[in-house]
This record gives sequence, C-alpha cells and structure tokens, in this order.
Amino acid sequence: MYLCIVFLSNPAFIISFMMTDTELGTIEFVHSERSKHIRVRILASGLRVSLPVRASQDEAMKFINSIRAKLIQKQEKLEKGLQKSNILINENSQLQTLTFKVECKAGERKNIYFALKNNTLNIEFPHGTDCSDVQTQEYFWNGISYFMRKEAKRLLPDRTKQLSDKFRFYFTSVKIQSSKTRWGSCSREKSLNLSLYLMLLPSHLIDYVILHELCHTKEMNHGPNFWRLMDKVTNDKSDELRAELKQYHMPG
Repeated sequence: MYLCIVFLSNPAFIISFMMTDTELGTIEFVHSERSKHIRVRILASGLRVSLPVRASQDEAMKFINSIRAKLIQKQEKLEKGLQKSNILINENSQLQTLTFKVECKAGERKNIYFALKNNTLNIEFPHGTDCSDVQTQEYFWNGISYFMRKEAKRLLPDRTKQLSDKFRFYFTSVKIQSSKTRWGSCSREKSLNLSLYLMLLPSHLIDYVILHELCHTKEMNHGPNFWRLMDKVTNDKSDELRAELKQYHMPG
C-alpha cells in the first residue's frame, strides 16, 4: 500500500496583521473572502480572527473585548487539555498507531508532505520549520488523521461485526467520526459512533471500547446491569481495562 498527500496553505486566508494582547496572547487577524462575520478561533498561543474583507481591526477588537472573559476561560481550559493530552509531532517523536508508525523529518520541500508506505507514514517538512508552532502541529495531525480515518474505516466496522456476532449483540450501523471528547458512543437506535483516534490504542483496548458501546445497545446507562454485562464480555476485566484506557489521551 502506498498513499501520499500534500497539505498546502489555504490561499483563501491571508494574515493581514498581528498584535500581542497581555491576556489573550498573539492575535492573528485574517481577512477571508469566505467570511461573512467575525469569527474567533482559540489557539494555544493566542487567537486567530477571521474577518470579512472590509472589516477593520478596530471592529474585530470591539468584538473580542465584548467576549473577552469567555475567551480567557476557554483558553485556560484548552491549555489544561493540551498539558494533559497533547502529542507533539517532530523528528524525535515515536508515534505508533494500530497499523502504522509515524516518522517525521526535514527535507528539501516547499510544503508538508505525507506518504504511507510499508506500514510507515513518512512526514517531510521544509528545513527551518518550527515543529512546535500550533499551525504546523495542526498540519501534521490533519495528515495523520487522514490516514488513521482510512484505516479506521477499513478495520473497525468489521471488528465491530465480529464482536457483535461473538457475543450476540445487534447494532444498526457503525460510523467513524473525528471526536476528540469520547472514544465512542451509541444511540438509542443502536447506531455506533467510533472515533478515528481509537487507532492510537492497542488492539485489546479498541475491543474494550467497541464492547462498551455494544453493551449500550442493551443497557443505555452505566448502572449495575451494564457493568455486569461488561464483565461478562471481558472475562471480568472491565475495571482493569477501564483503568488502562484512562492512561491514553487523544491529541490536543
């Protein structure tokens, strides 16, 4: 299998001006032809503000100041989450997914380049790139997530069917989503949603999450009956597996 992808900077966005705010950090003001309203994106290092073409910096700051307290609160929450779960991708990182490892290095390139071959996802980036930059990490994770999603769609629905048949569960569908807040979920219609980030877990914990959601097709809560059912399908190891799962985090 050989797949590659190149991520380019979005030409619709041009950083028009930047400023430093003592509370909010570095604020990038970006004029966009697509923006009809002022939109604020919270980053670990500050804010990125998308503006309609004719909007001014004064208008943007007036909007930011009107929601300043809320922005500060969300930044603090983001920072705590990053401290807990951020997985930094650089030349020294050793990221292993269920089906491929990630290797990252600088090269003679103008853009960030991804190629998956022989169970290794090679990432090459231009010399001089600051890998700790938030936007660079976003590019890295966009590429990694692209390939994890393909692998998750290839493997997880079949594995769900295998476990369902083995333990006599019934479900209506399996969808692969990009959720970073939960590994999986189950609707009352018995439809399962699985996060593509399950591919960062070892296989026995992926099975644990799938079984957890399959048990919800019979018990839509976390009461005693649910955990008895979980113990039944995990050989009485549900507490042990749940504790182990808490040691893993999705990328910030």
